[in-house]
Amino acid sequence: MKKLLTLAITIAIAGFALTAGAKPVPDLKFQDLTGHIQKLSDLRGSITVVSFWATWCGPCKEELPRLSTLKQRYANKGIRFIAISADDSKTRSKISPYIQEQNLSLEVWTGADIGTLDRLALGNALPSTIILDKDGTPIGRIMGEARETDVTTYIDWLLSDRSTPAPPSTIKRL
Repeated sequence: MKKLLTLAITIAIAGFALTAGAKPVPDLKFQDLTGHIQKLSDLRGSITVVSFWATWCGPCKEELPRLSTLKQRYANKGIRFIAISADDSKTRSKISPYIQEQNLSLEVWTGADIGTLDRLALGNALPSTIILDKDGTPIGRIMGEARETDVTTYIDWLLSDRSTPAPPSTIKRL
């Protein structure tokens, strides 16, 4: 029993160390759909799920409704869900109609590109998702289409007392 307890404490400390030394994400700037500047640093204070997507991306169209449903499920927990579009000037006009047509309840920002994904260590494929703790520190990255359990595992761990091992820092679904 003592060995089991020691192992559990070691795993919990390792999980804490994994997140304790991590740094907040770079303070990148985007625009919301009304044209106001939004910064990643503005997300501090809330657990946040940030999905990078584009209107031309098939897996993104599968993922966004899932995230919108999760936003509703966690609404009373204060979790923010942000969808940041990587659409360029040629396809940006399709964002608002798509969001309305799908009845998505996500905050939507624009201005991402492949360089943004690279700066956030998300690779170069859409969709990609990053989960931030209340300090703006990345707790998890999902490269490719995020499954419901991928996202809920991170959120539930962040909402818990964190006595269990931390979820993996990266999930690849490419």
